Amino acid sequence: MRQRPWLRLLPLVALAAMICGLPQARAEKIRDVADVSGARENQLIGYGLVTGLQGTGDDTNVPFTGQSVQSLLTRLGVKIDPTQIRLRNVAAVIVTATLPAFSKAGTKIDVTVSSIGNARSLVGGTLVQTILKGADQKPYAAAQGNLILGGLDAKGSNGSSVKSGTTTSGRIPEGAIVEKEVAATLITNGALKLDLRTPGFGLANNLVLAIDKKFGAGVASASDGGMVLVKLPAAYSAKPIAFIAEMEEIEVTPVRRARIVINEKTGTIVASGDVRLSPVAIVHGGLTIVIKETQTVSQPTTPFAAGSTVVTKNSEVEAREGNRDVKYVPAAPTLSDVAAALGALSLSPRELSSVLQALRTAGALEAEVVVQ
Repeated sequence: MRQRPWLRLLPLVALAAMICGLPQARAEKIRDVADVSGARENQLIGYGLVTGLQGTGDDTNVPFTGQSVQSLLTRLGVKIDPTQIRLRNVAAVIVTATLPAFSKAGTKIDVTVSSIGNARSLVGGTLVQTILKGADQKPYAAAQGNLILGGLDAKGSNGSSVKSGTTTSGRIPEGAIVEKEVAATLITNGALKLDLRTPGFGLANNLVLAIDKKFGAGVASASDGGMVLVKLPAAYSAKPIAFIAEMEEIEVTPVRRARIVINEKTGTIVASGDVRLSPVAIVHGGLTIVIKETQTVSQPTTPFAAGSTVVTKNSEVEAREGNRDVKYVPAAPTLSDVAAALGALSLSPRELSSVLQALRTAGALEAEVVVQ
């Protein structure tokens, strides 16, 4: 059964209706819209080896794996001839992790292990102790342990195989131990800084008003749309952590930008914020190109006759242009009105994305259009 065109836009209309049904000025906690400067995560990375594989590791075409095995054994006091190294049970990997703020020595963190050679699978492997370094090339943690993978790769003796998910990347929960903590400075000259996750002058001003209302005028000030400077009140001079905890619980009204995100690969369209549409006339027509390939075979007319069989390829190209109707779309002051107006055009999500971009270019759509 042929699907009706308007049914393809039903999810978009329903999503827009749900968004419009939410309170337009819903308050958020400061901790959800801003971070205290200095309290940040840090990325760690390291190079290591995974051992114990069942013949699914790297082969001799990955020279750095053999060099790593030789270096590892040398450090352990084992002398080995490089020509005798067999690598099918070993794989070279990159180990990554995120060091949370205020992590102390001895804290355990999760790590991700990914193959960088031609290993087919890391199932059943064990990561050998790997040093994880930060962007400053200093070591901060050490990782080791058995891998947990979300996929499987099985192969039979007759050549048949089955594979599901990713078998060349896995995780080790709490597989790394922090050896060195990152010092964090929160208070400088009696003040701290709030970094906005979504910079904007309106949100920065709302933060200043909310903090001043709670702790008194002049406590907070905004130098730009991305940072708010907060002075430590005298009553909290000896309790900065208590002040930060109390400040993060303050509710502030966020400023949401009108934005439409289009993912052309999946045909997904999501609209948020105060999206508005001006009166506009739309002409949209589809162009369909059909290419047909056929083959004609010519053979000799009689058996054992001179000549050979000839295959001729024939191509036929046909263009079909649909009817172009002029559609008038009235003004739409709310997101639900915009969804209803565009839904009346009976366009597929991919066609609608082209129309939205054209409306933005023409200045009829009051929203930022982001194409992914």
